[in-house]
Amino acid sequence: MPSFDIVSKVDLQTLDNAINTVKKEITNRFDFKDSHVELDLNKKDFVLNLEVDSEMKLGQVMDVLISRSMRQGLDASIYDTSKEPFQSGKVVKQTIPIRNGIKQEDAKKLVKLIKDSGIKVQAAIMDDIVRVTAKKIDDLQAVIAKCREANLGIPLQYVNMKN
Repeated sequence: MPSFDIVSKVDLQTLDNAINTVKKEITNRFDFKDSHVELDLNKKDFVLNLEVDSEMKLGQVMDVLISRSMRQGLDASIYDTSKEPFQSGKVVKQTIPIRNGIKQEDAKKLVKLIKDSGIKVQAAIMDDIVRVTAKKIDDLQAVIAKCREANLGIPLQYVNMKN
């Protein structure tokens, strides 16, 4: 039976390259001259720590970060910016978790979306992967199209297509 997996994985090397590109651009920009800007990626916990002088500069750094990440081929929704920045002395800090893997509640939403679509497929949650099987590949392609048009707020990849 044909099947494929729906995953949400971030390539760590591509993410690291995007952050290094942001660091280079920030050091070369005139409006950040003599400013304290620190970007630190914790590769083990998938957390990005930002430290800047002001809220305005934090917004500018985030704009550069998202645009550079998208140029590297990363989805902008990998950055979980729901946590508010906080003042720590003279600097503004923000910790941004990187979304890696599908959480259980997101996987349940995804399975519900697939089942409500009426397409004759079976969807099963396997840890942080959703496996979809069907009798025809056309049904699987319809599921991929349905998932792409539904805005779930998480970056999804469709891998391991087997016939």
